[in-house]
Amino acid sequence: MTGQSLCNDESMIMSDLLRSVCVYCGSRDGADTAYAAAAEATGAMLAANAWRLVYGAGDVGLMGRVARATQAAGGKTFGVIPTHLLDWEVGKRDLDTFIITETMHERKKVMFMNCDAVVVLPGGAGSLDEFFEALTWRQLGLHTKPVYLLNINGFWSPLKALVDHVVDQGFAESSLLDYVTVVDDVPSLESSLRAALS
Repeated sequence: MTGQSLCNDESMIMSDLLRSVCVYCGSRDGADTAYAAAAEATGAMLAANAWRLVYGAGDVGLMGRVARATQAAGGKTFGVIPTHLLDWEVGKRDLDTFIITETMHERKKVMFMNCDAVVVLPGGAGSLDEFFEALTWRQLGLHTKPVYLLNINGFWSPLKALVDHVVDQGFAESSLLDYVTVVDDVPSLESSLRAALS
């Protein structure tokens, strides 16, 4: 571990020249073993491309799998976790950078400001919260970072249908659909990230 700090200032740490990908995902493995395999493949893929993993600093579920796979492949890691989740999500203190925040809001902001792209793997309510925040900020013109849904075995297809429905019912412009790229596997994700981060 090369860095650890307690964050109580939203300005926090600014990104360096290293390209970084923020991965939102579940703190559980989920019902389909394909989710765990995709998390591990994502971590290895990030390391192979010399992209730093930015994530929620947990060592459980898909979170732990993507981080351990990144580390095993020699990649850089940047984790951010609030104090109240240190035990629950088993804060992974052997990351290259390990940041402790006081609140969830600070956690999400530090993660987002230290990435160049967002990838959403299967997950629960927390992953949905993170996804919709990134999408809303993009809709409002607060950032232009690409956002990807890794739709392993159709996991995110109902979410895509919901976003389509929101547009169809007049609650968002059709441009909302342009702010999210849905990819079905890790090789497709890698190709999309290479095009966006080159």
